[in-house]
This record gives sequence, structure tokens and C-alpha cells, in this order.
Amino acid sequence: MALIAVIDDDETIRELIAAALRFEGYEVVEADNGVSGLAMVRDHRPDLVVSDVNMPKMDGFAMMQALRADPAIQATPVILLTSLQEREHVRSGMTSGADDYLTKPIDFDELREATAAQLNKQLMRQSAQARAVGSVIATALSTQKKQLIRLYEQRLLAELGEKWPTADSVVEDRKFANATVLFVDVVNFPAMAEKLTSTELSDVVRQFYNNAGDTVYLFGAYHMQFVGEGLLAVFVDSTDTDTVNSGLRATKAALGLIDSAHRVQGFLVSHFPGRSLPRFEVGVGLNSGAVTLAKLEDPLRGKSEILPVGDAVSACLLLQKQAQQAGWKIAASASLLREVTGVVKTGRRKRFSAPGRSSAIDATELLGLMH
Repeated sequence: MALIAVIDDDETIRELIAAALRFEGYEVVEADNGVSGLAMVRDHRPDLVVSDVNMPKMDGFAMMQALRADPAIQATPVILLTSLQEREHVRSGMTSGADDYLTKPIDFDELREATAAQLNKQLMRQSAQARAVGSVIATALSTQKKQLIRLYEQRLLAELGEKWPTADSVVEDRKFANATVLFVDVVNFPAMAEKLTSTELSDVVRQFYNNAGDTVYLFGAYHMQFVGEGLLAVFVDSTDTDTVNSGLRATKAALGLIDSAHRVQGFLVSHFPGRSLPRFEVGVGLNSGAVTLAKLEDPLRGKSEILPVGDAVSACLLLQKQAQQAGWKIAASASLLREVTGVVKTGRRKRFSAPGRSSAIDATELLGLMH
């Protein structure tokens, strides 16, 4: 039976979480602040920690950093709890070593699913280590984890609280010799629009794109904007060569968008029962290449807008459309795949002929990340 440590200074929330976990058959120990919570983790060695962010004496971030610095407990998975308004907290938590996060108020179905997922991952890691010969695999995993944490800290924490680029902040065209373009669009939008009122449809679209914007922001997109019913995001590499490359961050964002679509499908089922709606699905295109963020002046309103241009952008839009017709969820170009080789799971491959292009686009179906 798994042991879970719950740390939250709000007694009511803490007791509700503990009760829900006990109902699922887990053993639970509780603490009301980060200091006593860290001591409890060291004493009890739980299988999972569920911790609030804002707490007296020691907040959730400090508690987690101390936990990660202690070799005896550093592998313990941590789920952070934060409010919907605390986007910076979400980003800080993911870059500081949290395994997952949940937003308040807590959805107990999400809590149950997240808990089961982390415990299952922990069990799989333990089984793999037990079968390993010697300590080579364990050392490699530890090194990789530390490297990822360090890279995210250097890249994302350095940007936290700094500029989120807008048209007003760009004084001239920005040119990038190599950037990653992500385009996501709703697959069955016309069919869904036919069966929902405009108000209902706006609620559904808002459910997805609010989550989509947060996901793209979380993985460090440099620029994003809506294109029709779709969302276009541009990821660029920092001048810091140690930073996680734009292709990998865009790939993780794409997988997060597929998860967001699954949650919206659950929203449709629960809010519109018996309506025979088409399944809510999205298609994502990923491509790498030269991109220019062109500044367009609007003299009538005295404002500026940014337009991503370049063959990498156009090819990404065409790739998403062609892949959608082929039934792929995520389609990656050959140039993007070179940046994430060995890190992702792939499926089918195809050369897509696009109207108006002199050459076909080599594409691969992207299924997920290697574990």
C-alpha cells in the first residue's frame, strides 16, 4: 500500500485531500507547513508528496528544493498545488523539479489520476532499476534528471517575470536562423459549430485555448498568436547554448496540447450529454527553420502587430492540414525530428504533396516521449 505525504496549511483542504486519498486505499500522513512536511518526508519516506505552494515557514518551492538536495529522498515524486491565477508558480514548479501540478480548487478526479500516474511511474522506475546490471543505468538516469532540472532552471527561471514579447515591445523585425514553429487547430470545428450554439461553442473553444495558451507559455514560446481557429507559436533557442533546444520544448508543448484536448472532450461529455457531438480532437504541426517576426504598423490605430513569416511557418500550416487529413495527431517535419532524435517515439512516415509547393514535405507521426 502506497504512502502519500500531504502538506498544506489550510486544514480543510488538507483533510479533504487526505480523505480522498484514503478512500482510494492509500496511507496518508499530513503536515501543515513546509518545515514539518520536509521532516515528515525524511522520517516516513513516502512514495509520493502532494504539497501546496503558499505555506508559512517554508513554501512549497523551498521544501521541494530541499527534498531534491537530499540524496535519501531526492527521487520522491512531487505534485504541487497552485491556484489558477498563479501561472508563474506553475512554471517555477515545473522548472524546479516538480513531477506534476494541479490547480485549485482541486478536482478530485484529476487528483486521483495524477496520483495513480506518479505512483505507476515510480513503480516502473523501481522495477527497471531492480533488473539493471550494476549502477550504470541508475547513474545515467540521475545525471539526465539533474541536467534537465539545471537546463530548465537556467532557461525558464531566467525568463520568469521578464518580458512576454508583444507587438509594443518589438521595435524592428526579429530574424531567427533556426526556430521551431507549432500550429494547432481543432479537427472537427465546422461539424461542432453546426451542433452547438455560438455561446456553447465559445465556451468549448475557450476551455481548450485557455489551457493551450498556458501550455505554450509553460514551455517557453517566444511568440504566439491566433490564426483563424488555430494557434501559432514560435519557439527560439537562447544565446545560452546549454538551454534545452526549441524543438524539444515545442514537442513537449504539442503533447501537452493533445492532453488538453482530451480534457475538453471530457467537458463535452459532461456538459452536453445526448447531443451526439463529434469528438473534440486537435491536430498539431511541428516544423523547424528560418523565421522572421515581421513588425506591421497600423497607422489608423497607432499600434503594431507581429506576423511570423517564412517558409518554415507556411510549411508548418500545410503540414498540420495534411496530417490532419491522414488522421495523425502530431506531424513533425524532418528538420524538427533531427532536433529531437532519440528522445521521441515515432509512428508512420509520409511525403505530403502540398498545393503551391514545388517539393513534397517529409513528415513523421510523433507519438510521445521516450521514457
